[in-house]
Amino acid sequence: MKIILDAMGGDNAPEAVVLGALDAAKDFDTEIILVGRGEEILAAMKKNGVSDLPAGLAIANADDVVDMHDDPAAVLHKRKNSSMVVGLKMLAEGAGDAFVSAGSTGALLTAATLVVKRVKGIRRAAMAPAFPNKAGGRTIICDAGANAECTPEFLLQFAIVGSLHAKKSLKLENPRVGLLNIGTEDSKGTALQLAVYPMLQQAHEQGLINFIGNVEARQVPLGEVDVVVCDGFSGNVLLKSIEGTAMFMGSAVKKVFKRNIFSNLGYLLCKSGVKDMMKLLDYREIGGTQFLGIKKPVIKAHGSSDARAFYNAVRQAVDAANNNTAEELEAALKQISAAKEKA
Repeated sequence: MKIILDAMGGDNAPEAVVLGALDAAKDFDTEIILVGRGEEILAAMKKNGVSDLPAGLAIANADDVVDMHDDPAAVLHKRKNSSMVVGLKMLAEGAGDAFVSAGSTGALLTAATLVVKRVKGIRRAAMAPAFPNKAGGRTIICDAGANAECTPEFLLQFAIVGSLHAKKSLKLENPRVGLLNIGTEDSKGTALQLAVYPMLQQAHEQGLINFIGNVEARQVPLGEVDVVVCDGFSGNVLLKSIEGTAMFMGSAVKKVFKRNIFSNLGYLLCKSGVKDMMKLLDYREIGGTQFLGIKKPVIKAHGSSDARAFYNAVRQAVDAANNNTAEELEAALKQISAAKEKA
């Protein structure tokens, strides 16, 4: 297996990318291709005591870099020699099995859509991060920011791709799919939620998804649903709210333990448990977010990713390549299309 890694994408590139790749090459049974300015990649290795290119790592030179301020629609033409575009072309041409980048989200989504292409029948690719919940599992938000404005058909497809993704990545036999709403009653929501609700019910009756109805935002981190379906605007607000709450709670716990000598002693007794909790909520341990609906796995890593985050992004890319659902997704979309024609 080969994982293509954008060595120039992200706030800490190329050093953090290189260090993450070095560790990943040791631990995972995969070859990693670093795409970017070869001299800078080698310089980052030498800076960290690696004089020769280790086994399992290769470099594909790309002289340009996609800037965070670049117009996503113009990247393919203005930045065609960038590490992001070159890497995606390599993926599309079969030079690798998955692609990872911490570069601009908009540019990566646009370029992946135009270069790697969407699965036949998919209208929009979606971001689908999975975060820990109270029940001990993980919950997938689909879409979490790729599509701010959506149609009912988009949300129906998000439910299908999210469910397939949960089956493969979370190893769930029959993942529960919920529609994000302001109440659990089927009469709640805007025109979008009211329109897609019966479509999700029909998909449930067809055996394509396990739709459990509307879910409120507070139910999501409690683990009452495995896949929450929403437009990208609402999904991103939900995700960032959960992240912010986790950061606040982590800070509040630290303050409690630092209150006095007795609380400090208490911290020493439960130090390992606190560290485990913080690790559970650390985005670096997840790695990134896959764009669902693209023919081959494309992973968006956090812009501020460090070496640990890139290491886990490679791990996630390996899993995504092994769990590719393109064929199953296309078959599910054909079933929906056939049902429409029959109706």
